[in-house]
Amino acid sequence: MSHSILRGGLREWESPLYQEAVGQFDRVADLIGLDENVAERLRVPQRSIMVTFPYRHDDYDEVGSLFGYRVQHLLSMGPTKGGIRYAPDVNLGEVAALAMLMTWKCAIVGLPFGGAKGGVRVDPTALSRSELQRVTRRYTTEIINFIGPNKDIPAPDMGTDEQVMGWIMDTYSQQVGYSVPAVVTGKPPALGGSVARREATGRGLVSLLPVAALQAGLATDGITVAIHGFGNVGRYAALAAQQGGAKVVAISDVSGGVFNGKGIDVADAMAWVDRNRSLEGYTGGGDRISNEEVFLTDAEVLMPCAIGGVITDANAGDINARLIMEGANGPTTLAADRILNDRGVVVVPDVLGNAGGVTVSYFEWVQDLQNYFWSETEIVGRLREIMSRAFDEVMSIAVVHKTDLRTAALIKGIRRVADAKLARGIFP
Repeated sequence: MSHSILRGGLREWESPLYQEAVGQFDRVADLIGLDENVAERLRVPQRSIMVTFPYRHDDYDEVGSLFGYRVQHLLSMGPTKGGIRYAPDVNLGEVAALAMLMTWKCAIVGLPFGGAKGGVRVDPTALSRSELQRVTRRYTTEIINFIGPNKDIPAPDMGTDEQVMGWIMDTYSQQVGYSVPAVVTGKPPALGGSVARREATGRGLVSLLPVAALQAGLATDGITVAIHGFGNVGRYAALAAQQGGAKVVAISDVSGGVFNGKGIDVADAMAWVDRNRSLEGYTGGGDRISNEEVFLTDAEVLMPCAIGGVITDANAGDINARLIMEGANGPTTLAADRILNDRGVVVVPDVLGNAGGVTVSYFEWVQDLQNYFWSETEIVGRLREIMSRAFDEVMSIAVVHKTDLRTAALIKGIRRVADAKLARGIFP
C-alpha cells in the first residue's frame, strides 16, 4: 500500500525535524512488520491547531502579532501530554515532530498519555515579564478548548518555566470558574506543582548513567562528562552527575562553553547563570570554548541537553565520547546515528533518556487529581524505578533484535501504541 497520507500530508508539517521523526518511525515500522494501515495513521498527528494572536508591548503604543501552535499526535492512549516552547524558530513541523516523539516516550515508560507539543514563535528573552505574561495568557485563551486535565496537559519546555505554567493554570481556571491545578504540570509547588519536577529530566537522565556506562565498557567512578546546554535539563544533569561521583569537564549554553579537565564546580556555574542569565564570561578555572568544541572534548560521556539536530554527519565522526546520553529532543540526526553505531558508540536515545521529565509530570498530574501529595523521596524513588525498568526492557529488546538502543526503544513504544490502536478499532 502506498504512503498516501505521507505523500500528500507531509507538506502540512514540513520541517527537517519532522522528516527525521517520520524517518525513524518508518525504519522501525518496516523492521517489526507494522500493519500499513496502522503505520499510516501514526505518521501524522491526529489534531493540529495554529493560531495567530495580538499582544501589547509595555509602552502600549505597539501591538505585536505572534504565531502559536498545539499538536496532539495520538488520542488513543488517554489524554495527551507535552511541553510548550517559546522560541524564534518554532513552527508547525517542529511541534508535530516533538509531539510524535512524546507519544513514543510515554509508551516506552508506560504512561497513560499520547504525545502532544505546543509553542509560540517568539524570543522570550526579548520580552519583559509583563509582556511574557500577556503573551502566555492570550496564547492560553486561544487554545483553551483543546487543553484540560482529561484532554491535553501542557508542561514547560525550552523558553518556558514554572511561572509560565502558573499563568496558564490561572488563565484556564479563570475561564472555567474554579481552580484546576491538573491542567498543567511543571508549575510552582505553591499551585500544586511537584517538588522535584524542575530537576526531573536531568536527574532521570543521570539515573541511567551507571547501567549505560556498563554497556559502553566504562567505569562510573570518576567518569568524565561533557554537557551541551545548561538550561533546566543540562544544569541538573550536571549537578546530579557530579553528586554521583562523575567529573563534569565541559558545559555550554547559547553564549559558548567552558572546559576544565580537573572538573567544573557545577554549583558555582549555576550560581553564575542565576546572576548573569548565561555562562558568558564564566571560566570556572578553565578555558572558554565554543559550543561545537563541547562535542569534541575527550570526555567519556557526552550529554546533549539543549536543542535538536546538533549531532550530524559533519561532527559524529569526530566525537570522542564512548557514551552519548540524549537529554534534548532529537539532538542526533539519522545520518549521525549510523556513523555513531558503526563506530561502536553507545547512544541512550532521547525517547528513553529524557523521559524523566514526563514521568514526574505524570506524578504531578496524579497528585493534583487526587489532592494528595508525595514527598520528594517518594518521587525520586519512583522515578528511578520507572527509568531503570524501562532501560532494562529496552536493553532486552536490543539483545533480541541485535540492534541499537534507539531502535529498541522505538520498537517498544511503537508496538505498545499499535496494540492500543488495534484494540480500540475504528469508529464508526
